[in-house]
Amino acid sequence: MNILIDTHIYLWLLSMPDKISSKRLDLLEHYSNNVYFSSVSIAELMIKSSIDKIKIDFDPILHAKKAGFELIDFTPSEALLLKNLPFFHKDPFDRMLICQSIYNNYYLMSDDIKFRDYDCKFI
Repeated sequence: MNILIDTHIYLWLLSMPDKISSKRLDLLEHYSNNVYFSSVSIAELMIKSSIDKIKIDFDPILHAKKAGFELIDFTPSEALLLKNLPFFHKDPFDRMLICQSIYNNYYLMSDDIKFRDYDCKFI
């Protein structure tokens, strides 16, 4: 299974893993699953850190690699999907993750229930 994690799932894994259900943790830790961490999430973390919304005093790339996540870039082809993506969700970072999930046919792991309104595989 290919799983794209939302930014908050990544943060919870680092600092509050108890907020993630055991079922989800099992999926993230199972050797046969590929877990992806997007450049979109890194951009979101850096922007929110720069405006003091959250404190990021670590290298998110290094931590993602240590966790065994595969880093993926947001591609132009994925960006094209934004044009026709319904506005159930207004957050631009989440919209980009939804497009990545749809384009690549990845499961998207998030606690954001607005993701369910889209034609993506949601965990």
